[in-house]
Amino acid sequence: MRFPMPMQSRLVALVAAVLLSASAAHAQQGAKKNAAPTPAAQPAPAPTQADGASGQPGWIVRCTSASRDAPLECAMEQNAVLTKTGQTVVLINIRIAPDTRTPIALLQLPLGLNLPVGAKLQVDEGKSFDLQVQTCENRGCYASTPVAPDLLAALRSGKQLKVSFQNMAKETIAIPMPLGDFASAYDKIK
Repeated sequence: MRFPMPMQSRLVALVAAVLLSASAAHAQQGAKKNAAPTPAAQPAPAPTQADGASGQPGWIVRCTSASRDAPLECAMEQNAVLTKTGQTVVLINIRIAPDTRTPIALLQLPLGLNLPVGAKLQVDEGKSFDLQVQTCENRGCYASTPVAPDLLAALRSGKQLKVSFQNMAKETIAIPMPLGDFASAYDKIK
C-alpha cells in the first residue's frame, strides 16, 4: 500500500521526531552533570538505492556467490529510510537458509529502542508476531527469526507489513512497509 506523498512525508517526519526525542532523552540521561545534552552520533548513511524523495522502493532481490564455482545465495530486502537524512529506520532481509531451506528474517531497527519489549511484525490487520532484539551496534539493533509458514502465507498475500517497536520513552512506533511485490521477490529467492 503506497501512501500519497503528503501522508508519507508526515509519517517520515513523525518517525524522525520520535527518534530524535528518544535520542535527546537518552543523551540527557547519560549526561546528568552537563546542562546541555550531548548531540547524538550520526548514523551511517543508508544504501544509495534506498535514498530518494519518492518513498520506499519495493522488495529488492540480491544474489551473491563466494566464488565462481560456489552456488548463488539470494536474499530479498526492503529498507525504510528517513527522506531528509537517509537514516535507515527499518531494514528487513529475508533469505533461505541453505541447510534447512526455510526462510529466515533479519531486521535492522534504529538505536534508542526499549529493548525488553522487542519488535512486532503484523501483516494487514492479522496476528502479530513478536521478535526479540538480539544485539545492537553503531548502525542499529538486530532481530532474527525463522519465518513461520503462517507468517509467510500472510506476507505473500498481504498488502502491508507493519514493523513496530517502542522508543526509550515507551512510545510505540509502527513503520508500514508495502507487500505488493513480496510474492514475486520471494519466488526469485526460493
